[in-house]
Amino acid sequence: MAAPKKGRRPAGAQSRPGRALAFILIAMVALTGGMFWSGHTTPRLGIDLAGGTSITLKAKADPGQESAVNETNMNTAVGIIERRVNGLGVSEAEVQTQGRENIIVNIPRGTNEKQAREQVGTTAQLYFRPVLAVAPAVPPQPAPSTTGSPSSSPKPSASSSGATAGEKSATPTATGTPKATATTQGRVLSEALKAPSPTPTGSASPSASTSPKGTPTPTAPPAPDAATAALQQKFASLNCLDPKQRSAAGKGVKPSEPTVACGEDDPGIWSKYLLGPAEVEGRDVDDAQGAFDQQRGMWIVTMDFTSAGSKKFQSITSKLSQQTDPQNRFAIVLDGQVVSAPSVRQTLSASAEISGNFNQQTAQDLGNILSYGALPLTFDTQSVDTVTAALGGDQLEAGLIAGAIGLGLVVLYLVVYYRGLSLVAILSLGVSALLTYVIMALLGPAIGFALNLPAVCGAIVAIGITADSFIVYFERVRDELREGRSLRPAVERAWPRARRTILVSDFVSFLAAAVLFIVTVGKVQGFAFTLGLTTLLDIVVVFLFTKPVMTLLARTKFFGNGHPWSGLDPKRLGAKPPLRRSRRTTAPAGPVEPKEA
Repeated sequence: MAAPKKGRRPAGAQSRPGRALAFILIAMVALTGGMFWSGHTTPRLGIDLAGGTSITLKAKADPGQESAVNETNMNTAVGIIERRVNGLGVSEAEVQTQGRENIIVNIPRGTNEKQAREQVGTTAQLYFRPVLAVAPAVPPQPAPSTTGSPSSSPKPSASSSGATAGEKSATPTATGTPKATATTQGRVLSEALKAPSPTPTGSASPSASTSPKGTPTPTAPPAPDAATAALQQKFASLNCLDPKQRSAAGKGVKPSEPTVACGEDDPGIWSKYLLGPAEVEGRDVDDAQGAFDQQRGMWIVTMDFTSAGSKKFQSITSKLSQQTDPQNRFAIVLDGQVVSAPSVRQTLSASAEISGNFNQQTAQDLGNILSYGALPLTFDTQSVDTVTAALGGDQLEAGLIAGAIGLGLVVLYLVVYYRGLSLVAILSLGVSALLTYVIMALLGPAIGFALNLPAVCGAIVAIGITADSFIVYFERVRDELREGRSLRPAVERAWPRARRTILVSDFVSFLAAAVLFIVTVGKVQGFAFTLGLTTLLDIVVVFLFTKPVMTLLARTKFFGNGHPWSGLDPKRLGAKPPLRRSRRTTAPAGPVEPKEA
């Protein structure tokens, strides 16, 4: 008889159940301790169970750019909004398109829900534009007999890394008379548009010539073209104290064109700006975050540029540092509004800071928005609805009742059909439920997993999958008993065959859950995730708990001797003694005598 191969355990060999049980016990204690240590003893709930806010955004395109509202830009906007909200720590936020122009954002109730509502539709189109002129918020009124006098208004400045311009500086404004203002603006704007200008950029007053009698007379300004004149008129008539004019001032302008914009110097104090073409865009910002400057005692937003952005920023600051105020300033324009307009005193490159009227929340919000980029489209908020948890709670209660009824029926079936073996199944279901609950509670703060109604459905469906694994193993053990084997070898010989079937079944369930998670969005992913998680836990429980417990119970008299209530009674199962084959005897060699008739 050939000896078994070395290193291979015979089919009926006894296993060591103590190691597996010790391992799963340690894992359960560690996970439970981690749950209590983290302070999150309950799973995070989704918007349908906890309530929250549902926001509907409608995309709109600038005039002449209607084709911008397309599938690509909408999907890009969905990704940016989702990263913004998740960057605030709000988990399980659902961001998805609805139709061709709408985006639905569902934000569960949480500590940062208000901030998320404010950021979801923020376009965050960021540009760095050189300042050409600054004027008070209200258009100047003509005064026939008076001449304008220069005034100054404090302007919060922003400094860059290594810069010396971190303090507030006074900004001279345009003269009070419309004629002088238009003249200065015309020369500055002509320079921005690369139009010929007889006077250098940055002069504070129009140039003059001397008459033969020695009386200085102002020279006529160069005749601006239609675009320049229109922009001059727009800047002169702009009233930044009017919210409608303020919001529409810098909208719909291409980055390559000059524009006008409003900026809030101090709370309630506004100025209007004439700005040149954008030199640096928001896409050139690599990272941004809000931080508190200890030296100045104020909140700022720090920015790091990309390699290409650093070159652009170095080029513009090199030019601006050689100009006089206000042409030595660049405006940081966010969604058409000047956030800050710092003076530049030296060439800068890799990083910069935005300072202004920030508090902790506004600084961190702006840093979060700039970090994840600008939306490719402009969105109007169509509706903001508060979702209560009442409806979801009723559905959850109904679902839990249905799950409890299903679990009760499964347990009743196991008790009636398997009797004592049902104890193993019930204990295994309890271990699986405990592991599922603890892991869901830990995944909330870890990856932002939130339990919603479909996820609860996935957990209920998993009860059947787990019970099916126990039944497969129990039936394999019973088949071995029917063949006449005792319980101990039957438990060990049945395991390899049952293990193969369980692995194949769970692999199919997990593959279906994985495909469903990949191809779907929103709440259906919660169902797929829970189904996949419980399928993996089923394998862990069967291998590390159910099989070792069966091995231990087989060594007891109640199960080992086949008690009628154990569920393993050989007589009740119809076990028969094994068939023994008779050996064939070989007839001795010799002559065969003929049989008599």
